[in-house]
Amino acid sequence: MERILREILYKTGFVPIDSEGRNLEIEIPAEGNFGDFATPVAMKLAKSLRKAPRVIAEEIVSRINKADIFEKIEIAGPGYINFTFTRNFLAAELRRLICERESYISEDIGKGKRVQIEFVSANPTGPLHLGHGRGAAVGSALANLLESAGYSVEREYYINDAGRQVHLLGLSVLARYKQLRGEDYSLPEDGYKGDYINELAKEFFESGDNESHITDFSYKRMLKEIKHDLADFGITFDTWQSEKELYDNNEVSQSIDDLRERQYIYQEDGADWFRSTLFGDDKDRVIIKKDSEYTYFASDIAYHRKKAEKGYDEIIDIWGADHHGYIPRIQAVIQAFGHSKDKIRILLVQMVSLLRAGSPVQMSKRAGEFITLREVMNEIGADTTKFLFLTRRHDSHLEVDIETAKKESHENPVYYVQYAHARINSIFEKFYTRDNSSETQNWSEFNISFLNEDEIRLIKKVLTYSMIFRNAVLAREPHRITFYLQELASMFHTNYQKYRVISDDMELTKARLALCEAVRVVLRHGLKILGVKAPEKM
Repeated sequence: MERILREILYKTGFVPIDSEGRNLEIEIPAEGNFGDFATPVAMKLAKSLRKAPRVIAEEIVSRINKADIFEKIEIAGPGYINFTFTRNFLAAELRRLICERESYISEDIGKGKRVQIEFVSANPTGPLHLGHGRGAAVGSALANLLESAGYSVEREYYINDAGRQVHLLGLSVLARYKQLRGEDYSLPEDGYKGDYINELAKEFFESGDNESHITDFSYKRMLKEIKHDLADFGITFDTWQSEKELYDNNEVSQSIDDLRERQYIYQEDGADWFRSTLFGDDKDRVIIKKDSEYTYFASDIAYHRKKAEKGYDEIIDIWGADHHGYIPRIQAVIQAFGHSKDKIRILLVQMVSLLRAGSPVQMSKRAGEFITLREVMNEIGADTTKFLFLTRRHDSHLEVDIETAKKESHENPVYYVQYAHARINSIFEKFYTRDNSSETQNWSEFNISFLNEDEIRLIKKVLTYSMIFRNAVLAREPHRITFYLQELASMFHTNYQKYRVISDDMELTKARLALCEAVRVVLRHGLKILGVKAPEKM
């Protein structure tokens, strides 16, 4: 519906077309008010056209002649245009959704543009915690979302396998290893703690390997565990970029030489500095210290130079919220290498607080300092965990209650959405069993006039999904899909409780089955984007 409305508004000659249609704002009014869709486009055009918004709105409406589509078009307030669709049009769109399925929903917004999304990228110095899990859910869902919209997406994990943190992991495991051998050896003051360090030390002890290999053994063992957790969480990557590899291939030194040739490097107090203030950073950044050692920023420069040179149309980095201050310097790097600041988009993911029946959950004994993703997955399942991580905008703090997540009721959002899909499957199974037939119903023959106002509202809700999908793509916000699915499932369950789908009235049954099928198509599409299963039975 929204796609057709955009086309109609474009054809009036008032709305210029851009490649992704971002310039046209279309809204879904509160239920029961101001029609099915509304647009403030007249108010947006008032300044450039030097006319009153209402005059522009009247001119736009006068150029629209679609009696078969609109029941009415009204101008409200200073210049809002409200559209109400005819029932025949709603029926036609419902048929299209049922017949065309994903092609009806997934407009080709991306047109093959190449996007790289780097996410999770946790240091291989410990198990994944809830924050990493939320970043994984957001990154994976965003990749699925953009792929569904016609983008070519690459998923990448950046392995921080060089530098101080990995070295500190090795020292921490070494201390426990020495203690296992009966030596009096202290853990580093800022070393890693938790039972997993003891586990690594025991494994290394049993391997009989030389102490000089303990750091390499430890981080590779942790990386293996991280990959295993991500696989069980349903998260996959196309590429794994090693930080150590950047040094080994001289890409760090080459990147700094490149910046030096561009005159963005200077020396002061014996150190080499990057002129990041030229690109909006609050201060210049050291990349080579007085002792000729690289800072951690040096490898990030090389990493982002490499990404920029691969020719992606957009680079998306997903970081923890504590990295907020790091954004300007990375944007400066991208610009210093001759690219637009807009080439990179950085999304910050807030932490997750875990509750049990409303009370904070204690820290993990194994991790020592946080709750691991594995522990939560083991208790409530990967699908539930992933869905809950996507119930709020990525940069908003999130609380997850373990006990609520276990309930088989409307209080548990993922159960409620999955149950809607399973319930629809059960309806069709009952229908085919009753009619002693497994033939596919010809949904194009349904008559919308048999449906009541509640069901018409559900049709309108189903048909708005393509707009929700489009807006989620343009905003790079997959949580919008999660929120919509919860609303759709709630409306479906309410109608199911009020109205029998299968009855002796075959025309009414066919119309209600058609509506059920449309809901099922949308639920499957949305859950697939989130990386959550759409179960046949529950």
